[in-house]
Amino acid sequence: MTTSGTNSPAGSSGGGHESVSAAWELLLPVASAPVRGRGRALQSALREAVRSGRLAAGTRLPSSRELAADLGVSRGLVTEAYEQLTAESYLRSGRGAGTWVGGSARAAAGGARDLAPRAHGVLVDFRPGTPDLSLFPRSAWAAAHRSALGRLPHAALGYPDPRGLPELRDALAALLTRRRGVVADPERLLVCSGVAQATTLLGFVLRGRGMRTVGVEDPGSPEHSALFASAGVATVPVPLDDEGLALEPLVRSGVRAVVTTPAHQFPTGVAYSASRRSRLLAWARETDGLVVEDDYDGDFRYDRAPVGALQGLDPERVAYTGSVSKSLAPGLRLGWLVAPASMTDELVDRKRTMDLGNPALDQAVLADFVSGGGYDRQLRRCQRAYRERRDALTRALAEHFPGSEVSGVAAGLHAIARLPERWGPEGEFAERAARAGIAVRLLRDYGTARPTDGCVRLVLGYAHVATTDIVRGVRTLAGLGRNPH
Repeated sequence: MTTSGTNSPAGSSGGGHESVSAAWELLLPVASAPVRGRGRALQSALREAVRSGRLAAGTRLPSSRELAADLGVSRGLVTEAYEQLTAESYLRSGRGAGTWVGGSARAAAGGARDLAPRAHGVLVDFRPGTPDLSLFPRSAWAAAHRSALGRLPHAALGYPDPRGLPELRDALAALLTRRRGVVADPERLLVCSGVAQATTLLGFVLRGRGMRTVGVEDPGSPEHSALFASAGVATVPVPLDDEGLALEPLVRSGVRAVVTTPAHQFPTGVAYSASRRSRLLAWARETDGLVVEDDYDGDFRYDRAPVGALQGLDPERVAYTGSVSKSLAPGLRLGWLVAPASMTDELVDRKRTMDLGNPALDQAVLADFVSGGGYDRQLRRCQRAYRERRDALTRALAEHFPGSEVSGVAAGLHAIARLPERWGPEGEFAERAARAGIAVRLLRDYGTARPTDGCVRLVLGYAHVATTDIVRGVRTLAGLGRNPH
């Protein structure tokens, strides 16, 4: 390949001949490309050479005649490539001045990074919030996918109703009515990208109604505060007692909306008492307020009858949210929001402007999976597995941490373990656990209160941990966690 690097304009980089020669390898495939694809191949190769820096800014390129001769292609093909890349600002040219690499192009970024939360260097991960992803029903889901794809009319692949496909809303309404006692009108049910989007939607609508603060449980999920903040709404922590959300602090806070997890409070595991549920709804009526119910793991009950959804007692004062993140997989990003009638239109309008609706095919697959009985079978399968792991955790704690207390184990996917004072202080215990490769979370990480008794309180997720790893992890904590003092 010939070039002239000696005629570089003022301010251009030198070494033009070397740069073009270095890029020669990128252009070689052009000559062997199919005739009809050589133009695209040449343009792509030149772009890549400029992006990667193989052709530096200010480098003069061979004339179209010279490059065509070197590659064995027509001059018109090279001319067209030069013109296209000049239009895209990769190259620049002037009448009688030749063609040069422009200064606007920047090297392409490296490979895509994965920012998903991952446990690196961890032997046993007791952090709560994740189900056993190996239990995902791949075969049944694939069958539902084939069925849905085969039956969907062409029109269904257009922009969907922002509330969701009617067949999925019907299926979810029936499921929630049957399993959780929700008053689920399909016309007031919105399919969302998990509880996270449902919470954000509520935040936008509440802010539009003039609310600037929302109450959240303390301790509780830190995600609630972050999600409301994204909608411009601040959160106020409201403490708990043995029956659930404490009403007197709620009244004093002055908020008119509060987020709750009444069936199985996260993270304490408390189930709101009947009287507390009634008083909470009375507060909502008296203040013209709203209770947001996050039913994050309402389907998993082991030692007690299921606690029905709070929403079933007053559908106009409770916005009910849930998802398949614990029952199937959080990566599906499928959840729901059952809204009070007075808020539905506002929520639907916000959902429309936010994303124009969830993917139609994913919704159709879930609809088939639910209506065909696959979802109920999956819940039974998970229930058996998680009960066994819960039992393994409680036995291991009793054996290796004598004097410990375990609570919140009648339901859900995590337990609260209160270890005797000799294993504290809490911060040092967590550091020793991390050095041993055991990932744990302290109860204090989820709220504002700090214990004063010196005991260690852990929130231990067990659903995603194999039984053998549960025993090994607890044994390791007992061996390395004891305060040497």
